[in-house]
Order: sequence, then C-alpha cells, then structure tokens
Amino acid sequence: MQLRTKIVALAVVPLLLALVLVTLAVRYQERDLALRERTLIEQSHMAQRRSELRSYVALALSTVQPLYDSGRHDEATRAEALRRLAALDYGNDGYFFVYDLQGRSLMHSRQPDLVGRSLWELRDAQGRYTIQDLLRGAQQPGGGFVEYEWRKPSSAQLAPKLGYVTLLPRWGWMVGTGLYLDDIQATLSVMDRQMNANVAATLLWIAGIAALCLAAVSAAGLLLNLSEHRTAEAKLRLLARRVVQSQEDERGHLARELHDGTSQALVGVKLQIESYVDALGAPAPPPALAKALQRLHAALAEVRGLSHRLRPALLDQLGLPAALERLAQEFDDQGGIQAEAVVEGVPRDLPAEAKTALFRVAQEALTNVHKHAAGAHRVTLALRFDAASVHLSVHDDGQGFDVQAVQVDARRGIGLRNMRERMAAVGGQLHLHSEPGATSIEAELPVPP
Repeated sequence: MQLRTKIVALAVVPLLLALVLVTLAVRYQERDLALRERTLIEQSHMAQRRSELRSYVALALSTVQPLYDSGRHDEATRAEALRRLAALDYGNDGYFFVYDLQGRSLMHSRQPDLVGRSLWELRDAQGRYTIQDLLRGAQQPGGGFVEYEWRKPSSAQLAPKLGYVTLLPRWGWMVGTGLYLDDIQATLSVMDRQMNANVAATLLWIAGIAALCLAAVSAAGLLLNLSEHRTAEAKLRLLARRVVQSQEDERGHLARELHDGTSQALVGVKLQIESYVDALGAPAPPPALAKALQRLHAALAEVRGLSHRLRPALLDQLGLPAALERLAQEFDDQGGIQAEAVVEGVPRDLPAEAKTALFRVAQEALTNVHKHAAGAHRVTLALRFDAASVHLSVHDDGQGFDVQAVQVDARRGIGLRNMRERMAAVGGQLHLHSEPGATSIEAELPVPP
C-alpha cells in the first residue's frame, strides 16, 4: 500500500468509526427520550382521565344522593334513581351504567338491550372478566379504576376503556362510568411517528455530514495524489531529459573522438602508405599494399559514417533542415528506396534538445523503414515550421502494419516507444498512422517563437 493510500485510510477509518458511534449514540438517546416522553404523556393523560372520572361519578352520585339518603328503598325510588342516572351523559361516548352485585345490568343508556341481562361471565378480547373486574374495583375503599375493552357507541367498534366504579351498598348497586382511551393511543401513535421522523431526519443529517466529510477527505486525497503525480511526472520528465542529454553528450564525445582521433590517425597511416608507394617509383603498388590501402579506405569511410551517425556536425553547424537533407541523401545512397527531405515554412534556430529529439526520431523512422517497410519505394521527410511549433513527418508507401498489435506487444515496437519517450521528454507528442500503402510518423514539438 502506498503512503498516500495509508494517509487517506488513516484519515477515513477513524472518521467513519466516529460517525458510526455518534449515530448509534444519537439513535439510542433519541429512542430513550421518545420512550420517556411517551410514558410521561401517557401518565399525564391517564391522571387527567382519572380525575375527570372521579368528578363525573361524584356528579352522578350527587343527583341520586337525596333519594339514597331518604331512607326509602322501594322500587319506585330506585327506578327514579336509575332514570336520573340514565339522563346524565357527557358527549357521544360519555354515559353511566349500573349493575347489581351479581353482574346483572340495571341501567345502560347507550345499550338498553343489555338491561336485565347477567354479564357475570362476560370477557373482553384479552380474556379478562369485565364485570367481575369492575365489581372488585368498586369494592375498594372510595371506588376503583379498571381498564377493559368495550364497544364504543360512536364507532360501534371495540376500544380500550378506563372505568371508574363505586358502590351504593344499601341498594346493592355498582355505579360507574368510563372514558375511552383510543384517542390517547392515537395521540401516542402520532407522537411515535413524529419521533421516528425526527430520528430519521437526524440520521439523514449525520449521513449527509458523513458524506461531506468523506467527499472532503477524498477530494483532499485526490488533490494530493494529483499533485504528487504531477510532481513525480515532472521529475521523471526532467530525469528523462537529463538521460537523453547525457546520451547525446556521450554520442557527441564519441563522434569527436572518432573524427578527431581515430579518423585522423587512419588518414595519417593512409598518407604514409601512399608516400611509401610513391617512393618505390613502381607504376602500380604491390598487391599487398593495394589491398591494405583499399581496407584503409573502407575503415576510414566506416569511421566517418559512424561519427556522423553518432552526432552529425551539420546538426550543430547548419541546423536541423540541413541535417535532415543529409540524412535523406545518405538513406537514398543506400539504394532500394528513394528518400527526400522537404522543408516548409520559415526555418529558424531551435534549442539543442529540440533539434536532437527531432533528428533522432527521423533517424529511427528511416531505420524502421529500411528494416520493416516491405514493398516501400519512396520515403519523405517533411519538416514544417509553424508560429509556435515545429512538425516532422516521415511518410513511406510500404505495406503498413497493425499499430495496436505492435504497441501492446512488449517484444515489438521498441523503436516506436523510444521515439515516443524521446518526444515526451522534451514536451512533444508523437502520432503514428499505418495502413496498406501509407505509413506516417508525425512528431509535434511546441517551440515558442
């Protein structure tokens, strides 16, 4: 793993861990707070309902209290008391009911069909004995509260209900009323939905902050990576230029040594042999000397050609156009393929590294034509000067080749890669196009005027 990747990982992992822990803590705290608020609200509503029920039952008892305290316990008195209780209500679902101690309904203003029926064994949906629980609650000192399920008059559906009952012992009655709790459940459900929405919104905010932080870290890592990449690329390009320049310096040194040293020594030997032949006064030199002179001429030509290929003097003395014309002339002299050099635009002096790079591209291109351009009859070197760049193209009419296959094959195209790298080292570009009958290599190098 690279150092930049390690830095980014060390920045991202603790951030993600911290955000996950914060998310879990916030979720737990909000859930706990929601549960507490729900409990407080439910307790508050229930306490309010209990107080209301006590008041309603006290009001109901006050209407029958004169009859109950009159000492009359006949049926007429009781019937009047039941009539008064039946006339009392508070809203669509607020009413009073009366049962005897055996669970028989004596009065029920909303369900008169129950009057006279024994509901001792009546159970709700949870299996609780409703009337029996009410009677046990009524027998407590001061009355009692009982939760059960009963049909709600306004909706005709079963709903949870909180009842408050008390006894009239001399008559053997259980008097009570109740408030339905489904509205409390609806309120708590709305509150639960709001709490869940708040939790979800908080988690979304945390996720958004996490995304922004990750984006910031990623962007910083990307910028760091790009900066390091550009720096490394600049250093690599500079190193490549230094390597190329070092190679050219070494080539120039070898060319000068061959031209000024080896070539001059061979010329001296040649002159001495020719002087010796003249001193003999023979019409023709001996066969051995004639053969030595022939080999000496060949060696001298080879040394001069090698010196020129290493670093042509024309490139430094007369410039790139003259060096390319000489290169094309030498290639044409080899026979087999005609070569010519064409200069377009107004020639101007170029930096040494630019001249060298373009000349080496031309050299390598002609070498590839000589080795690989089967069926080629003509090759053209075109040098064009523009306002801010110089272009070199080498075009031949050979059979062409598969450019993609050559570029992906590591064992082939070494010369093409060298040309591309040489141009990249001086800030230029190399383009290659090949098809049957036309292959061109184009080198473009920005050169300020």
